[in-house]
Amino acid sequence: MNLPQPGEYIDIHTHNSKLAEGIFAVENIMAHENTKPKKISARAFTAGIHPWHLNENNREQLLEYVRNIAGNPDLIAFGEAGFDKLRGPSIELQKSTFTEQVKIAGENQKPLVIHCVRSWDELLAAHKNLKPLTPWLVHGFRGKKELALQLIKRGMYLSFWFDFVMRPESADLLRFLPKERIFLETDGADVDIKEIYRKVSDDLEINIDILKERIRNNFNLLFDNRNQ
Repeated sequence: MNLPQPGEYIDIHTHNSKLAEGIFAVENIMAHENTKPKKISARAFTAGIHPWHLNENNREQLLEYVRNIAGNPDLIAFGEAGFDKLRGPSIELQKSTFTEQVKIAGENQKPLVIHCVRSWDELLAAHKNLKPLTPWLVHGFRGKKELALQLIKRGMYLSFWFDFVMRPESADLLRFLPKERIFLETDGADVDIKEIYRKVSDDLEINIDILKERIRNNFNLLFDNRNQ
């Protein structure tokens, strides 16, 4: 498993990444793309079934892709997987497919990256009922303090949506939350992860090197690399 080195910026969730010195980017593969990992330039990747691209006809094929890719040494987590009430198939199909991905993550002892849109009750209920064996990372978070605390109390990590975290109003939330639960991401947008780190370090009133080390420690906690 490739690991971020001291001093590197970690982009915990991105798409179509390119190798860049000083940046550890985690590429997300969506199962419907049927991408071969050897074509990815990132040093680590995640793979899962995004609810937008799920339907009754492709469910088993997509699950088979996820099971087959599970043993790749550069796969550090599954997902993004989850729930979306604005786009995607029935919530019942989303739930059953999500449950299968939680099982796969547990069987392979790897975290799960979460996509969730207007489905927080479903996500929290799933976590309570499924009792996952591995931690969950909610990507693209832009919710309120109360929701963030609910997720964190259930042991989840939060990666902030790039656009939200660059807004002035995100500062209060960032200062409020426990720093050992946060990550930053570009989500494949045309933004610079270094600028995101600069904004957050200013909001937290800490040196950017301290922020980088904090997030690297979070990475090691999430992926259970505490001795690295």
